[in-house]
Amino acid sequence: MHDIWNPWHGCRKCSEGCQNCYMFYNDSLHGKNGADIYRTKAGFKYPLSKDRNGRYKVKSGEKIRVCMNSDFFLEEADMWRDEAWAIIRQRPDVIFWLLTKRPERVSNCLPYDWGDGWENVMFNVSCENQKRADERIPILLDLPFKHKGIMCAPFIGPVSIKKYLPENQIEQVLCDGENYNGARPCHYEWVKQLHDECKEYNVGFIFCSIGSCFVKDNKIYRVKSGKIRSEQAALSGLSFPGKAIDFRLTNEWGMPLFDDMLYKAYYGKECENCGMRLACNGCTQCGKCE
Repeated sequence: MHDIWNPWHGCRKCSEGCQNCYMFYNDSLHGKNGADIYRTKAGFKYPLSKDRNGRYKVKSGEKIRVCMNSDFFLEEADMWRDEAWAIIRQRPDVIFWLLTKRPERVSNCLPYDWGDGWENVMFNVSCENQKRADERIPILLDLPFKHKGIMCAPFIGPVSIKKYLPENQIEQVLCDGENYNGARPCHYEWVKQLHDECKEYNVGFIFCSIGSCFVKDNKIYRVKSGKIRSEQAALSGLSFPGKAIDFRLTNEWGMPLFDDMLYKAYYGKECENCGMRLACNGCTQCGKCE
């Protein structure tokens, strides 16, 4: 996917949401152990890669999800993180979306020139149930980031965030059911509650996927197809953009970039009913869907 940057691969399980981790599952299909942590080779400098004409492949205004096969604040990655921060610093025109289950480590892992945060970084904590929400969100609110969000995935228990929203720091909430072997149920009522709380405060809410085991009206739906899981989330009508997030992106010289200078996402027919539409860079127009 053109919106993912994995500077390192592998992780250590640290909470309930890790039990059926998709990365461990996918690695096992190839005879690998997801607990083996290593710096990626070709992928480490992906945001700086250029085409034959010397232009960045990742365009100004694109959003890059970081460490989807690991955790950006993993202890074992401490030796590589400064170099990753340097790459993020070099691309103030690109939005870097960070997600962690380890917010307690973040304050000691920020770059020397961080100040009160960089405009091109959105920091998210994973909140798979109420216990982890109440553990991680207060830390999130105390950390110096310009943009903050919450990811309830895998969504394995009801979560209320209403008491945290009046501070007006949380700009976006995403949720997703669990997939693959042993997927635990995601209940419609949990998703609806999150939707209602976010809507009350005009916070963007994205229902990415119902997961492999979804419960609605006391009926269990087991869905193997990722495409159908995403479509059903979109068709629920629970996602909404909320208040626009103002990423004040600049070029390498610090000059502001305006809308007409930024990447415009293209969405094909396959994107029309995708639960991730509000959170992705759009279609790469590779032709595989034709």
